[in-house]
Amino acid sequence: MTAAREWVISDLRERIASLEGGTVRKRGCLAFGVDEIDAALPGGGLAYGALHEFAGGGSGTVDGAAAALCVAGIAARTKGQILWCMTRPDLFFPALAQAGLNPDRVVFAEADREEDVLATMEEGLGFGGLGAVVGEVVRLPMTASRRLQLVAEKTGTMGLVVRRWRRQTEASDFGQPTASTTRWRVSVLPSEELPVPGVGRPRWLLELMRVKAGECAEFIVGACDATGRIHLFPRSRDREDQTRRWDGRTVA
Repeated sequence: MTAAREWVISDLRERIASLEGGTVRKRGCLAFGVDEIDAALPGGGLAYGALHEFAGGGSGTVDGAAAALCVAGIAARTKGQILWCMTRPDLFFPALAQAGLNPDRVVFAEADREEDVLATMEEGLGFGGLGAVVGEVVRLPMTASRRLQLVAEKTGTMGLVVRRWRRQTEASDFGQPTASTTRWRVSVLPSEELPVPGVGRPRWLLELMRVKAGECAEFIVGACDATGRIHLFPRSRDREDQTRRWDGRTVA
């Protein structure tokens, strides 16, 4: 893509954002620090003042936990306290710390119903003084997601939704449309191979399912480290190699 074309596309994106009444372009973005991933996102990263949605690649708890850890790594790289809203207090604090998020930075809000989780998220985003607001829900109705997106735009706070399923039938709800700026899916892959016996760095298949003013993409990455950052494996550029290595039989 030529420099002139890049400038035209960037200018059009800014004009569309201004017409929509959004303030995301003025808030900046949180870069992943991985060129291939940041290049797939308008602005070069996850937009502040926007809602981002994450889910496990399957209906099981393992992929759901990976999605939560991915969100923890993102939240860890924001500045300020983190509000984490949920209905089930099942987070493992050492795992959050391993993903870069010190539990001392997190204010946990437990609710009885998912409607209350969404309401608490809206209050947290409206406060405007937090690094990020995280909410764990099974379903994310369009109306609720639109409210969260709008209030995030007003304050510039990043909203992160973790879709965690209790039953396999609930996973189909992830296909329903929402107002989220980006939608991601995280699946657990065999861990990184080591030249000696042992367990290597956990690996994920990170799929960008939807992004406004962008295209879908997928990457094989190493799980968040102690600074909340992921690492891109070179083989993720080779789709054929991905399919061959992740066939349900390969183990590290």
